[in-house]
Amino acid sequence: MTDNLYDVVVIGAGVSGCAIARELSRLDARVCVVEREEDVCCGTSKANSAIVHAGFDAQPGTLMARLNVEGNRLMYEWATELEFAVMQVGSLVVCVSEDTRAGLDVLLERGKENGVPDLRIIERDELREMEPNISDDAVAALWAPTGGIVDPFGLTVALAENAAANGVEFCFNAPVSEIERDGDIWVVTAGERHLRARAVVNAAGVYADEMHNLVATPDDQLRIIPRKGEYFLLDTTAGPHVRHTVFMLPTKMGKGVLVSPTVHGNLIVGPTATDVDDKESTDTTAEGLAEVATKSSLTVRDVPLREVITSFAGLRAHQEAHDFVIGEVSGAPRFFDCAAIESPGLTSAPAIGVMVAGLVREGLDLEEKPAGEFEPTRKGYVNLMALSFDEWSELCEKDAAYGHIVCRCCRVSEAQIVDAIHRVPSARSLDAVKRRVGATMGRCQGGFCSPKIMELFVRESGMRPEEITKRGPGSQILIEEGRA
Repeated sequence: MTDNLYDVVVIGAGVSGCAIARELSRLDARVCVVEREEDVCCGTSKANSAIVHAGFDAQPGTLMARLNVEGNRLMYEWATELEFAVMQVGSLVVCVSEDTRAGLDVLLERGKENGVPDLRIIERDELREMEPNISDDAVAALWAPTGGIVDPFGLTVALAENAAANGVEFCFNAPVSEIERDGDIWVVTAGERHLRARAVVNAAGVYADEMHNLVATPDDQLRIIPRKGEYFLLDTTAGPHVRHTVFMLPTKMGKGVLVSPTVHGNLIVGPTATDVDDKESTDTTAEGLAEVATKSSLTVRDVPLREVITSFAGLRAHQEAHDFVIGEVSGAPRFFDCAAIESPGLTSAPAIGVMVAGLVREGLDLEEKPAGEFEPTRKGYVNLMALSFDEWSELCEKDAAYGHIVCRCCRVSEAQIVDAIHRVPSARSLDAVKRRVGATMGRCQGGFCSPKIMELFVRESGMRPEEITKRGPGSQILIEEGRA
């Protein structure tokens, strides 16, 4: 079927696409986000280091450098407006040999040129005071107090919910197969829908090159290289092992293996950096995880890997020039790339959203909505772990379902899960619930709470048990009664 005309179609509901959608929702425009998966935050945005980078690593003068520093500043502002979890814990780049100490000076000068505030090099004694479990070989570190940690699930969901509240439509399970030109209008075939739009934004992650190449000239083709990173996630009992994000000195393959607390109280360790051909290659390997274990011990001693509750892998959208590709595609009027968004893409997302929305606004000559028609704030989900007993009791008096604990590991109640099911965009799978309220994210990885969450889906959404999935089509948990 052919739908009515949109001003903008955004391809991809990762953190960049949702940030762009949120900023476009400030404008008097009809906007639709199309996503090949069943929910927001299903690609690169869901499997990364969850770091708010300070901005000292990117080469001065690049888009990466500018948008990293701008994104870092906006991240903390947006967290207040949109109520997602972020913590400014600061970051340390650790040098473990006097022979490589000059690398810290390079990063310090680069960071200053990029505009990163309050950078300084600290010596061994101060470093040990800040991080008691730092490696015995550590000699110095670059201290970046504006570095932080963020919940990438919560950030992306918050952006999507605020965009939807301001009129943006979302279309899931809709992979883009064709993009054609009909006069001045783009026609995007996404699943069974044919979306007509005055402008298109390509924020398709590791598939952004395929979207670009559908409209670009033969001499302007783009190549994205999926770069796999493997991680360990440790239980909250291991969370206090480090207080700040601890980096190795970076190499040409990236920032190396880090050890960092998470906003949920866990410890994250990783990633590797391996270029692969398969854009769905998110399997972990014995070799990759062994590399994570070995390299993490170079900067932090006694990492409690016995406390691992899961391992995972994500793909970064690497491009040979190692810079973001943002702008109108040559020969394709009002088709805007937001491509090659690898690290520090998560940190840069707010600034990317502002930049791309500005390009679209200029290209379409759009106006801002009248005063009072854009709602910049969004109410976050209740976090029982952050409440006092009295605050929790007060919630239970208003709604007894806050006292019905479904996920024991992460203390998630029936009321929070029901909230996730009924918001827009709504949770329609177990992983979608996890992204919103944390259920199934703890030590048992859903072994206890999954059946109860499924019951709530049946009760609240009318889904049949056999329709409920872990992560969308193809991951059904039950089969129809009577079938083998």
